[in-house]
Amino acid sequence: MVVIVPTVAGLGDGMTEVARRFFQLSSLGVPVISIDGGDDVSEHLVPIWAQHRANGSLSDKVKAAMKRMAVKGEALGRPPYGYKVGPKKRLVVVPDEGAIVRYIFRLYLKDGLGIRRIARKLNEEQLRTRKNGLWSMVTVRDILRNRAYVGTYSRFGVRVPASHAPLISQEDFQLVQQRLDQRRPVGAGRQMSPFLLSGLVHCSYCGNKMVGVTRKQKWKRKSDDTLHQALYRYYQCGSRTSRSLCDYHTHRTDLLESQVRAALGNKRGTPSSRRSQNGSAADYVEELRRLRAKSRRLDRRLEQCLDAVVSGAMPRERLQATGLTLATEQLQVEESLAHTARLVEQQTNEGQRHRRQEAVRLRLAEGWEDYSVKERQEMLREILARIVVGDDIVELVYRS
Repeated sequence: MVVIVPTVAGLGDGMTEVARRFFQLSSLGVPVISIDGGDDVSEHLVPIWAQHRANGSLSDKVKAAMKRMAVKGEALGRPPYGYKVGPKKRLVVVPDEGAIVRYIFRLYLKDGLGIRRIARKLNEEQLRTRKNGLWSMVTVRDILRNRAYVGTYSRFGVRVPASHAPLISQEDFQLVQQRLDQRRPVGAGRQMSPFLLSGLVHCSYCGNKMVGVTRKQKWKRKSDDTLHQALYRYYQCGSRTSRSLCDYHTHRTDLLESQVRAALGNKRGTPSSRRSQNGSAADYVEELRRLRAKSRRLDRRLEQCLDAVVSGAMPRERLQATGLTLATEQLQVEESLAHTARLVEQQTNEGQRHRRQEAVRLRLAEGWEDYSVKERQEMLREILARIVVGDDIVELVYRS
């Protein structure tokens, strides 16, 4: 497949869509040829984007004003954990939160705890996030990576050192970054098979989602001293994985998926398997809103990358890699948007929806092997709200 357009601008309605579609096509391995420019469309994309930005649209002027505020070190948006916006629009320390930030850095740097163990310790000590939530690996890692804690304010590509009172010394912060980089796996990304039940399986003990985990194990046989290895795939409670809460409730992928298939074959199942899902239509609408917001955020990130290349802050080679990553994620969001929109439409006729669910359930139960993993996943998400899994139970909760 080849896409041929009269000009690069013919790829979309507006330059943001042009850039998004170009990188999406590139991520799918589809060449884009511009009649007026030839094969290398990427060479024309940046100059056209620079010209587009030079026109000075209203949004650009707003961003320019915000950038001028950032240069002055004036806080924009939500302040990082540990700080609040002071009277002069500068970040000032929140004493209780600042103490927790220092505690996190000390646990990682001085006590040698990993990110998971730090999250677990904070939760065990009843310390909470700003929104009174539980700590996770992601929230701890983001704090350890945030330069705001050495007094540097960063926004819109602007970095202002000594903008506000630091919570962590530069030396300690650099040591933490070195340790984090050393623990990061190096090498090409692995192409792993998707987990069929991702997003559907929930732990019956804590209610949190279970996540797919892949582990490789190597060993030597004493008899012949030969090296052997095996690949293990299973679902594990997400509370245990990211927050060190709950227990190691694990279920082998092949076994759990077989149990789900068998449960689909029961026409009625247990009475509780038809639990009412109040407000499911509203849930779909909320999901649409969330996905559209995520799509806009991805577009903004792509715009920021293009702006950085135009200003010389980012090399073009990095733009290509980043653009492909964002494009892949945007394609996934668009697929989810289309899928969720279909579900919203199906809510208009409850009887028709139930008949369709029953038909999908029967097709899955009787012809499981006839469908690809992606097709099975879409069908399961269409008829199931969740799958509750315990050591001795597998309960399907159907959408009402």
